[in-house]
Amino acid sequence: MAAADDLLQPPGVGEYPPLERLASYYNPLHTFDLAKGDQKHYQQQYADLYFLRLAMLKPAVKQAAEAAWEDFEVGGDTVHQVERVLDVRQGELCWVMGTIYMDMPLKPNILDDISKDHWISAPPPREKYRSAAGEDLTMLEDESGRVRLVGTILQTIMLVTGCIVAVMGTENANGEFEVIDLKIADLPRQPQRWERDDSATLLTNGSNGKQKSGDTESRVSGGKIAIVSGLGIRGDEANSLTLDLLMEFLLGEACGTAEQQESCAISRLIIAGNSLSEASPLPSADEISGKKSSKKYGYDASAYNPAPTAHLDNFLATLLPSIPVTLIPGDSDPANVSLPQQPIHPAMLPHSRAYSAVPGASESGWFDSTTNPWEGDVDGWRFMGNGGQPLDDVFKYVEGNERLEMMENFLRWRCVAPTAPDTLWCYPFQDTDPFVLNDCPHVFFVGNQPKFEKAVIEGPTGQSVVLLAIPVYRDTGEVVLLDTNTLETEVVRFDVFDNNEGEMLL
Repeated sequence: MAAADDLLQPPGVGEYPPLERLASYYNPLHTFDLAKGDQKHYQQQYADLYFLRLAMLKPAVKQAAEAAWEDFEVGGDTVHQVERVLDVRQGELCWVMGTIYMDMPLKPNILDDISKDHWISAPPPREKYRSAAGEDLTMLEDESGRVRLVGTILQTIMLVTGCIVAVMGTENANGEFEVIDLKIADLPRQPQRWERDDSATLLTNGSNGKQKSGDTESRVSGGKIAIVSGLGIRGDEANSLTLDLLMEFLLGEACGTAEQQESCAISRLIIAGNSLSEASPLPSADEISGKKSSKKYGYDASAYNPAPTAHLDNFLATLLPSIPVTLIPGDSDPANVSLPQQPIHPAMLPHSRAYSAVPGASESGWFDSTTNPWEGDVDGWRFMGNGGQPLDDVFKYVEGNERLEMMENFLRWRCVAPTAPDTLWCYPFQDTDPFVLNDCPHVFFVGNQPKFEKAVIEGPTGQSVVLLAIPVYRDTGEVVLLDTNTLETEVVRFDVFDNNEGEMLL
C-alpha cells in the first residue's frame, strides 16, 4: 500500500502523465456452450456419455499401451490385446481398455432423494465416499460388461469413476482381473503460444498475410491476469469492506505511485465461481403450496432477496470501465446446477451487461460472462478453469487432501469432469463429450479451494502446464496475479483488522 509520505504531501507543480492499463489479448473458446431453447433435451440416457468418452479416448490410450507393452513377456507368455472386457480368459496374459467404475456403498443414492419426498430424513452429505471397512470395489467396464480389478498397483494409482484406462494382467480363479500395470492417455498436444491467433490471422488475410510489427511488439509486453474466486457477496455491509479493498487495488485508487504502476499491469480479471454467497434452500412443494403470499406486484420479497445480485452488478460495473472481466459461474451462483453451467443471464446484471458484446457478435466484449468450465486464449496462452465442483467431487473418491495431484490427474486422464454424470450432475451429451481434452492448456486453474497452491507439471512430449488452486476470497482475502510473460505467480492478500479487539476480520 501507499506510504504516508506518498499521501501527505502539498500539491505539486509538476505534470503527472496519465497511467494506461496494458491491453489484454482475449480469444475465448465456446467449447461448453449448450444449445438454446427447444434444441436442448434431457430425455437421453446418461450411460451413452461414458461409452462416448471411451470411444473418444480409446485411440490415445491404445497408443500409450502399445508403446509400453510391446513384446512384454511374463514367464514366457507374451502379452496380447483383448478387444472386450468379457473376452478376458483365465490364465492368459493380456491387456484391455475400458472405463473405471468405483462401486462404493457410501456414494449418493437416488433413493436418498426419494426419501425426502416421503418424509424420511435424508442422510447428511459425506466428506468422503471411501469406506473404512474396505467395501469399495474397482471395476473396469465397456459396452460388453464389467470385471473387477484387483492388485497392489491399484493402491498406488489415483482412480475415480469415468477414467479411461488400459490394464495389463490376467484373470484369476475368482474371476477378478489381477492388474500388473496400468496406462492412461496422458497429456494431449499443447498448442504453441499465439498459435490460434496466428491461424486466425492467416485465414483472414490469406497465405500471404503478415503480422504487423506493432502487434508483435505489443504481444511481447504482456500484463498480469488477476484470478479470484469465492467473493461470496451477501449484499449486506458485513462483507463489503474486503470487496472495496479489492476493487480499489484493481483500479489503482488505494495505492501510491509505485503500486499504481503495478495495478496498471493487470490487464484482466477472472472471477472463478461463487461470486454470490450460498442461496437459501429451495422450499419443498408442500411448503410452496401451503404458503400464502401477500404480494401484489413484482416478486415476493420473503422468497427472493435481490441485494446480493445487485451488489455484484455494482461491483462489476465499477470495475468494467477500467479493466475487462471474465465471469465464471459457480455452485452458489444463479446459473443452472448441472455442468457445464451456462453464463449468468444478463438480466441479472443490468449495469454490467452494457459492456458485453451484442448477441451473435464474433468478438467478445469488455465483460464476458462465460460457462463453467471455461477455456480460452489470454495473451496467447491457453487457459482452462472451473468453479471447483469437479475437483470437490473427485476429492470425495480418493484418500488424502492433495488437490494439486487431483488436478494433474484431470489433465493426464484428458477429462476435466470424470465423475460426471455418476456423482456430478451434467447435461446428457450424445454426440460429443466436451469434458474430454483435445488440447493441453498452458494454465489450469480451479476456483474455491481451501488454500492457494501452485505446481508445474511436464508432459511426455514437452508439454508444460501451470496448475493453480485459487482460494476462497471471502475466507482468505487472497487474489492471485499471473504474469503472462513468465507465467510466474504472486498472491496479494487483503486483511481487515479490528482496532478494538486487535483481531483480523475478513
